[in-house]
Amino acid sequence: MSAAHWAGLIAALLVAANLLCLAIAFVRLRRKPLESSLLRQRPPVTIVRPVCGLESFSRETLTSGLVLDYPDYETIFCVADGQDPIVPLVEELIASHGPERVRLIVGDVAVSANPKLNNCVRGWEAARHDWVILADSNVLMPKDYIQRMMAAWREDSGLVCSTPAGSRPLCFGAEVECAFLNTFQARWQYAGEALGFGFAQGKSMLWNKPFLDARGGIAALAAEIAEDAAATKLVRAAGKHVHLVDQPFEQPLGHRHLRHVVQRQFRWARLRRVTFLPFFAPEILVGPLVPAVLAAFAAPAYGLASWQAPLLVLAIWYGAEMALAKGVGWFVNWRTPLAYLTRDLVFPGIWAYAFLAGEVSWRGNAMKIRTDGDDRLNDNAPALSSVAARRDGAA
Repeated sequence: MSAAHWAGLIAALLVAANLLCLAIAFVRLRRKPLESSLLRQRPPVTIVRPVCGLESFSRETLTSGLVLDYPDYETIFCVADGQDPIVPLVEELIASHGPERVRLIVGDVAVSANPKLNNCVRGWEAARHDWVILADSNVLMPKDYIQRMMAAWREDSGLVCSTPAGSRPLCFGAEVECAFLNTFQARWQYAGEALGFGFAQGKSMLWNKPFLDARGGIAALAAEIAEDAAATKLVRAAGKHVHLVDQPFEQPLGHRHLRHVVQRQFRWARLRRVTFLPFFAPEILVGPLVPAVLAAFAAPAYGLASWQAPLLVLAIWYGAEMALAKGVGWFVNWRTPLAYLTRDLVFPGIWAYAFLAGEVSWRGNAMKIRTDGDDRLNDNAPALSSVAARRDGAA
């Protein structure tokens, strides 16, 4: 077999693997939620929400967690700095919903270089109940939020979580972020869970507090620079599994600058590279760039022009991706293919740079991430953590 025929075969296999992943994710996301034994018990729950900075949808997302259809739950907001602009809104919500249901804790505990984790420590310690949900401030919670988290809990669960589903983009940069969050990251995460490789996502995490406290408490999540990577490894070490909710919860985006979207993706890619290298390394193959290039090289051997084969690859690739998004209710419009293409053009650079750079930008703050097993911020870590937390919130 000639080199061109081999290239065509590999391109076809990569396209087939992508279609299979899309099909697995579609089936998993369309599956009706089961009623678990935990859900039938309806135990009381504490929701711990780290907050910092006032965002476009802050009032809506924070309020959504206070009007849930669940019989017994409390909410603890945690803020590192009492002068943070989010504090007046939280105080208003406490006055509206009552201090017996909503509390605000001011001040973090520096257990790690991760500002969000530090912001959660005192809330975790103050939780009154054995079931605790750590939820980012930009998660829009549906009325049955707690029920859906509990419905995913199984006998072998160590953690239930949800990746975000990007929604309400008000500019093209936000649409590109939807392309990253939904049919790229969420799709692969749900496909991985369906195949037995579930891993954590820090947006919404349902913990059994005694389970985590017996393994070092919330401070144990400081073992990695990203708390969700540490959570995944802790749960697997305990012989348990990470499970996902039936469908991811919404994260409204609004306006997003494309440069900030790319910076955020680079930060996450670098974190994946240093915490799960065997899984990160093949990520370059999950986009259409490699099969499109191989198809262009192989096209003459199959009687096609060099430009026809890549277009065919892209048409199949993005057509199937849009079908998944539409089928599960994720954002899609006439610009979606362009957003997908933009994502896939910048991702190879993000992937390659994650291997080379040790520094990432967090809303203008330099964050150094060193080699595997030694991930820390730079020498200004305490000050940087505080500044970054105030400026970046739970994003």
